[in-house]
Amino acid sequence: MQVILFRHGPAGHADPGRWPDDRERPLSPGGRIKTRAAARGLGRLVPHGVIVFSSPLVRACETADALVRATGTRCKVTEVLAPGINARELNALLAEVDATATVVLVGHEPDLGLLAGALVGGVTGPLPLKKAGACAIAFDGRPRRGAGMLLWFAAPRMLRALGKGRNRKE
Repeated sequence: MQVILFRHGPAGHADPGRWPDDRERPLSPGGRIKTRAAARGLGRLVPHGVIVFSSPLVRACETADALVRATGTRCKVTEVLAPGINARELNALLAEVDATATVVLVGHEPDLGLLAGALVGGVTGPLPLKKAGACAIAFDGRPRRGAGMLLWFAAPRMLRALGKGRNRKE
């Protein structure tokens, strides 16, 4: 299995007056533009038939939607990827997927960085992702702690540069 971790794009500043529930805080206008470009770039890196799961928070769903548009795939929104990821619930989610699939998990820091660090062999701490950044981890079979191999780690700027190339659907 290949697991790609994709952090949500830049969101508006927390403002209890506008978003009493921080889960509703969206991407900022500039964040939408940057995230769409990064998603197009990520779309060039993922294989056809990728499976996308997203945190239910608005900013993550908007990020996943940008990736869905770039890849022509679908997304399943799941509480499993909300802040405070539970390893058992994540393992159960991934167990429902074919062991040869490529899965994109759209979520939040510090959870994704901690997850990346735990999954990649030889890493002793987190591998934090910038907003709209991503990394790919390969496994021989199902994901297991320390059994992954880091294939690539892409800053948002790199993904946006990749997104400037021709779209897969063109």
